[in-house]
Amino acid sequence: MAKKELQLLVAEQKILNRIYVVRGQKIMLDEDLAEMYKVETRRLNEQVKRNKSRFPKDFMFKLTDKEYQDLMSQNATSSWGGRRKLPTAFTEQGVAMLSSILNSDVAIEVNIRIIRVFTKLREYTLTHKEILLQLSKLEKEVKGNSKDIENIFLVLKELLEKGNKPDSVRNKIGFKHYD
Repeated sequence: MAKKELQLLVAEQKILNRIYVVRGQKIMLDEDLAEMYKVETRRLNEQVKRNKSRFPKDFMFKLTDKEYQDLMSQNATSSWGGRRKLPTAFTEQGVAMLSSILNSDVAIEVNIRIIRVFTKLREYTLTHKEILLQLSKLEKEVKGNSKDIENIFLVLKELLEKGNKPDSVRNKIGFKHYD
């Protein structure tokens, strides 16, 4: 893998790690976007306020205190230093709109990468749904024909639905102490 491809992959992974799901929408926080654009968060928010008409409610919204606390606990984020105001969440459309108000070369390059990551996420989600639909369709066709095939579908469904959830039962590592 070439050095440039590796750098692009790492950059995409950093973006992906900063996309959260809040209120059923994929969003990015103002502080993460500001860091990527190499501007201060307050400067980013000032530009958004100056161009408020470009950001309707489905493009951006303020997180509630509970939503922000939930995000912090999910990501083991330290509360040291903290924020004075709750963060602003930008949807995919909001991130795209940011490119029209931030004109630096860095902002343009980062925006292109972010939009590509959002697009890949959407494609992955659609592919995943299609696989589940095809499995369901096949399952209906073979029902009653063979118990083995039904068992295969049950196992496949469990694997797909389980996704990346960690196993709840794990063996402990280390020495056992016997009294």
